Amino acid sequence: MKALYVTSVEPYSGKTAVCLALGMQLQADGHQVGYLKPVSTQPWRTPQGKLADEDAAFVQNALGLGTDPSGLSPVIVTPSLLSKLLTGTGKLDHQKLIEKAASAAAEGMEILLLEGNECLRRGYALGISDPQVAEMLGAIVLVVIKFNGAMPLIDDALTARLHLGDQLLGVILNHIPEEEQSFVEKQARPYLEEQGVRVLGALPRVPRLSALSVGELKERLEGEVLTKDFDPHALVEAFTVGAMTADAALSRFRRTKNKAVITGGDRTDIQLAALETSTVVLILTGNLQPSPLIIQQAEMLNVPILLVKDNTMETVEIVERAYGKTRLGHPEKLETFKQLMAGNVDIGAIYSALDLS
Repeated sequence: MKALYVTSVEPYSGKTAVCLALGMQLQADGHQVGYLKPVSTQPWRTPQGKLADEDAAFVQNALGLGTDPSGLSPVIVTPSLLSKLLTGTGKLDHQKLIEKAASAAAEGMEILLLEGNECLRRGYALGISDPQVAEMLGAIVLVVIKFNGAMPLIDDALTARLHLGDQLLGVILNHIPEEEQSFVEKQARPYLEEQGVRVLGALPRVPRLSALSVGELKERLEGEVLTKDFDPHALVEAFTVGAMTADAALSRFRRTKNKAVITGGDRTDIQLAALETSTVVLILTGNLQPSPLIIQQAEMLNVPILLVKDNTMETVEIVERAYGKTRLGHPEKLETFKQLMAGNVDIGAIYSALDLS
């Protein structure tokens, strides 16, 4: 049985998405695939009250690997556990726990997909960094590098090689802006290959993949739906704050498609301007009820209105923390990412490294 460890240099780079897309491709090609996230620093409670990792639960469900996610992350580092381990008041046999869970996840499988911790920098204090766990399990490593600028892209790829050495299978460059694709193909990729870093693919930035659904916004903002129609799966690709004059707002709103408009509940002029343009959802802040005219107009246009208690600045901060960090649970987003992987990543090279047909 072969094992592939998927990690990244920084959080929210696309590890889970890559694991899921690869897992689905392997299954479609007739291979038996197991999955494990050996170490998690993001504790999550299942509906049954068990401690688990939410990303692991999502992948498990999407790949049809069972219903109990609690065994998919054998080491979950909570603040209390970290404190006990660092002060010597608690003991935990990390290696034994991880090896036992990996053995169970790999039973009857051809390939075990392993999702890394938050990033390559985590876990050294406890001896459970991604390079250490990958070596423990005899896995080759694939690193997802998110584009954050030309030099950071190069440096992050070289950092991965420095951390992993011969364990490194290669890197997938992710979230490449259209205007940077020429740089990546003509300069970054050849340079990295010369430095011994195999570039297995470069995925373009697609706004829909970073989008938040209206349902996610309602949950995160604890919003109240004021309109009759409410599609939780509708995707928001951009956010605009309505804190200017109505004329200025209308001009800006016309330039932004598939957006959410965040404004005070008492700004009827801004709300009307938003409803005249491509608006997916209207978010009204300050717990201020809008005019009945606005609700009537929104219902005619099938634009939901969310009323939130926070003020506009607080609402924007919540949205900014969430934007670009959403999972691929939305069917459209998952299918889009699968197509991106199939069209831009050398899947054959990954199969070859794993001795798979």
